[in-house]
Amino acid sequence: MSEQSDSRTKTLNFNVGVLGHVDSGKTSLARALSSTASTAAFDKNPQSKERGITLDLGFSSFTVELPEQLQESAGERYDSLQFTLVDCPGHASLIRTIIGGAQIIDLMMLVVDVVKGVQTQTAECLLIGELTCRRMVVVLNKTDLLPENKRQSAVDKMTKRLHKTLENTRFKDCPVIAVAAKPGGPEAPDAEEPQGVADLIQLLKKQTYLPQRDAAGDLLMAVDHCFSIRGQGTVMTGTILQGALAINDTVEIPALKVTKKVKSIQMFRKPVSMAMQGDRVGVCVTQFDPKLLERGVACTPGSLRTLYAAVISVRKIGYFKGALFTRAKFHITVGHETVMAKVSFFGLPPSSTNSNPPEPHSLETPFNFDREYFYQEEYVSGQKEGSAGPEPEQWALLEFERPVTCPSFCLVIGSKLDTDIHANTCRLAFQGRLLQGFEDKNYTETGLPKLRIYKTKQKEGQVERVTDDYTVIGRSLFKKETNLQLFVGLKVTLSTGETGVIEGGFGQSGKFKIRIQGKLRPE
Repeated sequence: MSEQSDSRTKTLNFNVGVLGHVDSGKTSLARALSSTASTAAFDKNPQSKERGITLDLGFSSFTVELPEQLQESAGERYDSLQFTLVDCPGHASLIRTIIGGAQIIDLMMLVVDVVKGVQTQTAECLLIGELTCRRMVVVLNKTDLLPENKRQSAVDKMTKRLHKTLENTRFKDCPVIAVAAKPGGPEAPDAEEPQGVADLIQLLKKQTYLPQRDAAGDLLMAVDHCFSIRGQGTVMTGTILQGALAINDTVEIPALKVTKKVKSIQMFRKPVSMAMQGDRVGVCVTQFDPKLLERGVACTPGSLRTLYAAVISVRKIGYFKGALFTRAKFHITVGHETVMAKVSFFGLPPSSTNSNPPEPHSLETPFNFDREYFYQEEYVSGQKEGSAGPEPEQWALLEFERPVTCPSFCLVIGSKLDTDIHANTCRLAFQGRLLQGFEDKNYTETGLPKLRIYKTKQKEGQVERVTDDYTVIGRSLFKKETNLQLFVGLKVTLSTGETGVIEGGFGQSGKFKIRIQGKLRPE
C-alpha cells in the first residue's frame, strides 16, 4: 500500500489547454513538444526509455524536471513535472470540449498562425480562456513560412498586434513566443528540426505554479475514451474534474443509468490506490459495453441531476453582435453536454432598479424564489456598446429540448453554433451559472408556478366627473362584474399629468373612485 500511495505523489500533473484556429498547427506543435522534451529531459531519467511518449486521444504528455520556482514549495512531494497537453479541437466541438475540460486547465496555450494572425475562432478561444483560465502563453507558429530577411520584423509586428488585442482581457501582458513546429508543413519529411520549441518548453516551465487541487466534494470525471480488457473489466480514461476516486469506490455512469465498482486505477501507467481533481487517469470498472460510452461523465452515485429546465444567472458576452431575444433558441453548453434550449429573460422590477445605476453583481448569487421579477422581451444591455459599466442583474429560464445531466451550479454558456463558421462573428452569446434546476418532466405545472415573473399592462378609461380637489370618478376601465378590490391601490395617471391611486368602486356599473396625490390643477 505504501508503495502505491507513494507512486501517486511523485509526478505533478499540469494541464495545458492547446487552443487555436483550425489550421494553426496545434497537433504538430504538441508532437514537437513531446519529442523535443523526451530527447532533452529524459536522458537523465532512466524511466523515460521505458515510458516513451503517451500520445493518446489528443492528450499527449511530456515530463520535465521540477522547475526551480516549484522546488521550494513542492520539492518534498514531487520530483518531476508532467505537462498534459489537452488538444481542444476546432469549431463547435471546441466550445464543448473546452468548457468540459476547462475546469482543470491550468494554463492556456493559444496557437496563432503567424501569417494569418487572429481569426474568428482565435477570438472565441480567447473568450473561453477568459471564462475558464488565469494564465496564457501565445505561440506564433509557422515562422518558417516567412522570408528569412523579414522574419524578425514580421514576428515583432504580429506580437505588437496581439498585445493590442489582449490589452482589454485578463491576459494583458502574457508572453508571446515564435516557433516553427513543423518546418515545411505537415507533409514535409521529419528530417528538419522544429525551431524554437526548446525555448517554448523553458517558457512553459517558467509559467507553472502549484495548481489548487481539491479532493473534497462529489466525484466528477470527464471520460474521453473507453475500451474493455478481457477478464478484467472496462477501462475509462479521462480527467477528474472534481473530487477524488479510490479503489472499491462505486461510480455512476449517468448516461447508461448504471453504477459500477472501481477495480483498479492507473496514473502515468502505474497502479495507484487513489486519484483526485486534475489527475489524468485510467479507471478499470466492472464490465459494460465500451461502445455505449465513448465520451461522457462518471460521478458519485446520485450527485448529478437530470434537468428538463433551469434558471441561470446571465451576462451577455461583449463581442456577440445582435440582441438576445426571449423565446429564441440557443445552443446551451452545460456540464459536459451541449443541447438546444428556448431562453426567456427576466430581471428585477423597473421600480427597484430605476434610480441608481446597477451595482456590480456576482453571477453566483443564489436565486430567490420569494422575489418578484419582471418579464423581458430581450436581454437588457446596461450601457451603450463599447462603454464600461455593470449591466443590470438578469436571469434566464432555459427549457431544454432534451433532458441534460449536469452538476449543480456549473458554468453555462449560450451560443449560436449554427452561425456560418467562416462569418467573422463571435458565436458565444452569453454566460452564466446554473442556479436552480427542474428535475420533473412536468415542470411547467410543478416548478414554473413558483417563479413570480410578471409583465406590466396598461388600460385606458375616461374621467366621468370631479367630486373635489382630491377625488375623481372614472369609468370605462372595468366591466361591471369585475372585482374592483383586486385593483385597489394601483396607479392611475390623468391625461393632464396628475397621478393618483384607485380607492375603490363607485356604484354598481364598474365606475371607480381615484384619489389624487397632491391636488388637481385648475385645468
